Amino acid sequence: MNIYVGNFTEQMTETNLREMFEAFGFVESVKIIKNRFNGRSRGFGFVEMPSNSEADKAIKALNGNMINKKPLKIKHGDSGAKKKKKFKKRRY
Repeated sequence: MNIYVGNFTEQMTETNLREMFEAFGFVESVKIIKNRFNGRSRGFGFVEMPSNSEADKAIKALNGNMINKKPLKIKHGDSGAKKKKKFKKRRY
C-alpha cells in the first residue's frame, strides 16, 4: 500500500521515515520528494508497505504525531493512476 506522509521539516530523512514505519511492519520503499532546483525536501513523501493491515495500523498510529513541533499528515497515497483533469469551458 502506498502511504502519503506530509507536513514534516527538512530535517526528516528517508532513514527516519523508514524507522517510524518499520515499527508496524515491513517497509518496501521510502521516498522523500525534493525540489529539483535546490535539492531540499518539499515536506512530503511516500512510504510503500506490502501489507495493507500493517499499513492501516501505521496510518492510524502515526497520523497527527508531533515531529519537530509539526503534526504529521499521514493517509493512503494515490495508487499511481493519473487523475482526470477537469477542463473548464471557454467562452469565446
